[in-house]
Amino acid sequence: MVRPKDDLGDLQARLGYRFRHPDLLEEALTHASAGARRDNQRLEFLGDALLNFTMAFLLHRERPDWQEGSMSKLRGVLVRTESLHAWAVDLGLDHALKATHPRKAPPMGPKPLADALEALLAAIYLDACACGVDAVVPVRSLVEARFLETIRRAQPETWTQTDPKTHLQESAARLGLPAPVYAQVDLAGPGHSPRFTMRVSVGPFSAEAEGPTRKGAEGDAARQLLEKLGTHTLP
Repeated sequence: MVRPKDDLGDLQARLGYRFRHPDLLEEALTHASAGARRDNQRLEFLGDALLNFTMAFLLHRERPDWQEGSMSKLRGVLVRTESLHAWAVDLGLDHALKATHPRKAPPMGPKPLADALEALLAAIYLDACACGVDAVVPVRSLVEARFLETIRRAQPETWTQTDPKTHLQESAARLGLPAPVYAQVDLAGPGHSPRFTMRVSVGPFSAEAEGPTRKGAEGDAARQLLEKLGTHTLP
């Protein structure tokens, strides 16, 4: 498929970044299922590292009063699949990402779009590198625009709701219970839009939840189990 130039122009306008090497942008937006010579998996590998580094830099700069543990937990919340998927959709990557049948393909799930977002950050970095400029700057600008206010407003316990798995693990340890164990109960739906049912168990307590990603369903199950533990009186 030949992609309309206007599509990529609109995306670049939303990014606030103009590619000098459009082939990098095309690569970032090519899913492995497209069967192309180059897909976005290598870029996603680089983009994941860039995103984590940039987020760590912002947390270190903006929250001088926080210890390493708090910064790590908030970073985990901000770079999780669901967060990156929402960012990808806001940029329009759900329409720009090329898959097996670009014109007929059903909507992409959260993970491929989150991966494409990371690949896009890597493509920007490499494009800027090739132009001889400070390649970290455009990547940091995008990450700041998306997450800076969230980082500034965050409280040390922000992740207790947005990262229920970590909170459940800490709560179980505090209550003298075994570490949480997660298991897949069911997988339904077509490949492009799966529905995972996950169970989490902590000693005699358990909860189940369903969602479009394994991690998301685990998080919802953990949140439900936290509510159970909160109302249970231990001997």
